[in-house]
Amino acid sequence: MSDTAPPPAPALPPVPPTSAGTPDGPRPGDDAEPLARVGARYIWLQVLGQFGVFVAFITPIAISLAIRVDQLAPGHEEYLGYVTGAGAAFSVLTGVFVGVWSDRTRTRIGRRRPFMIGGVVIGVGSLVVMALAPSVAVLALGWVLAQLGWGSVLGSLQTSMADRLPEEQRGRVAGLTGFATQVAPVLGVGVSGALSGDNLLLFLVPGAVGVLLTVPFIVFVHEPDNRHVPRGERLTPRRLLTKVVFNPREHTDYAWNWLGRFLFYFGLTFNTTFTAFFFASRLGVSVAEVAPVITGLSLFGILATTVGAIGGGFLSDRLRRRRAFVLGAGVVFAAGAVTMAFADGIVLLAVGSLLASVGIGAFSAVDQALLLDVLPRRGTEAMRFMAIFSFATSIPQAVAPLLAPFILAAGASAEGGQNYLLLYLVAGICTVLGGLVVLRIRSVR
Repeated sequence: MSDTAPPPAPALPPVPPTSAGTPDGPRPGDDAEPLARVGARYIWLQVLGQFGVFVAFITPIAISLAIRVDQLAPGHEEYLGYVTGAGAAFSVLTGVFVGVWSDRTRTRIGRRRPFMIGGVVIGVGSLVVMALAPSVAVLALGWVLAQLGWGSVLGSLQTSMADRLPEEQRGRVAGLTGFATQVAPVLGVGVSGALSGDNLLLFLVPGAVGVLLTVPFIVFVHEPDNRHVPRGERLTPRRLLTKVVFNPREHTDYAWNWLGRFLFYFGLTFNTTFTAFFFASRLGVSVAEVAPVITGLSLFGILATTVGAIGGGFLSDRLRRRRAFVLGAGVVFAAGAVTMAFADGIVLLAVGSLLASVGIGAFSAVDQALLLDVLPRRGTEAMRFMAIFSFATSIPQAVAPLLAPFILAAGASAEGGQNYLLLYLVAGICTVLGGLVVLRIRSVR
């Protein structure tokens, strides 16, 4: 990749200084040097890098793991849940520790690039393990390695945004990366569908895309030699365990943002977990018959999500506002959920689904930019706090499906004994609350 990439966008008007302090204390990230604007080359290498990781990393979740489970244990679809659950549990348990390790790494090539290099190597190796796995247990081991490898690459890419992006560019870059990560799984599934007859190609072709698109970032985005930078306090096992949590009173704005995403993803998970059953109930068809409808809506949903992500990200930078866009995204998603809740046919279901997709896209982009704005200790512990923030996504995705059956059973009557109306209304309430919560943030407009 050369410097002949498209020229940077015109400079925005200067952002009013906000780092002098807030009612909550110093502005988050005050321990870091002021950040200069990045050029177009960095932005596009970041976008391509995240696109590549998602092709390599999300394709197994979408199709490849299911194919291998069916090969290794026919008739035991539940094993797929065990495999993916093991990987998710490993990621939750180790993500913060990898982040702390990266933050404290001191090398000639910086603190993020070693984890990207190691992550690519482990990630490719994990794909080989999954492709050749002789049992479900070995397949699960391969997926755990994939979480470690590709997860480290993705975490390093996202933390690089915290390390380098100034406030006035965070929304647009988050919007572009959001677009890339929406399109990447579709490409991965399309390619893998044509390679399902060869296990090695099924895993390694998406992996090759991941390598080809992340290596340019590693090679061309340099980090300074940081061997002279002190590591800070000595880490004991007890002190390391304290790094998994944070003090909400000390980092108030970060805590409100964490809670906002937590609530939004609770609503999102309520909305998406039972989509096939809900659509089948409203359309009066079987779950198998509704699959083509959901597939078609998903393709249009990608376009709607892209509009929300890029539009929300760019506008939030241009208008220098984050909180209003996050609230707006929550409201738009809720409007889609309510529309679907009262829909009695395919038209309103489609309208509601597309509205929800726009809300998801806008939230994912602007909330990511807001996180970068309020990230504590950006100069010293950025990856640790990025990893802690991921809990706001992973916990709802684990807990909401367990709570949903109780909501479905509450007042159930008309729709096959399941109260989908209430479930979708609760989903909308959660996302609006998530948007309202971020209004409590004081250091960012």
